[in-house]
Amino acid sequence: MINLPHLAQRIFNVPLAIHPLKAEVVMAALTDRFGITRISSSSNWDDDETTSFSKKAKDTGYEVVAGIAVIPIQGTLVQKLGSLRPYSGMTGYDGIRQSFLTALDDPDVKGICLDIDSPGGEVAGCFDLVDEIYQARGEKPIHAILSESAYSAAYALASAADCICVPRTGGVGSVGVIVIHVDWSQKIKSDGLQVTIVTYGDRKAESNPYQPLSDVARDAIQTDVDEIGQLFVSTVSRNRGISEKIIRDTQAACFMAATGVELGLADMVMTPDAAFRQLLKLSGE
Repeated sequence: MINLPHLAQRIFNVPLAIHPLKAEVVMAALTDRFGITRISSSSNWDDDETTSFSKKAKDTGYEVVAGIAVIPIQGTLVQKLGSLRPYSGMTGYDGIRQSFLTALDDPDVKGICLDIDSPGGEVAGCFDLVDEIYQARGEKPIHAILSESAYSAAYALASAADCICVPRTGGVGSVGVIVIHVDWSQKIKSDGLQVTIVTYGDRKAESNPYQPLSDVARDAIQTDVDEIGQLFVSTVSRNRGISEKIIRDTQAACFMAATGVELGLADMVMTPDAAFRQLLKLSGE
């Protein structure tokens, strides 16, 4: 059985680094399950598990192809999935970390390919993993090869690699943070329910979904969003070697491949196969 309250805690009232269309789709799915008015939308990110893995990949979380460890980073990114492989349209930062560190120590691995197609996901756990990848630069070639797009948290991970290759129909960017607050007070009222919240501390439940968001609560959320947004900007600036102003001026927009390269958010427009061959050459394979 799906734990809807748990899922709601992971999506509502917490900072997310995710493409806004994907956020809308996830929110629509959850609100529909909770009996709230449905919001219809469409997305290119499928939540079906379609990847097949060899036994080695099941053990390590990556396939080794001609000496290159291919680590899949697909779908919505979450802090902990408890699995090394993408599952039901999600990838866990914990699984990516374990796969990445294992690949670094694997004598059969000469280079690492971050195989990315993701709209992003949770902020929690993202930037620690970004730093882990960034600090490993120089040990082995690390390339982010986009099979389509890397947005928001997925782009943060890509930016930590030595090189980012994006196909011509793909995209990069969305360097920003979003918090979705849902006010269920009208729904509760229409259902004939009344919620009483008793707290110690005036601000203990300030962003709860059972009453309209106060100005104080809104300001507090905005402060958190601004702080995480600045962390995002400064991290990408460090990783990509471009000014914070350039990144901030994107205003969290998403960019097609050629424009992303022009801005310095990616290195080249290249098909995944060509990008992989390039990584093979650099790795001496």
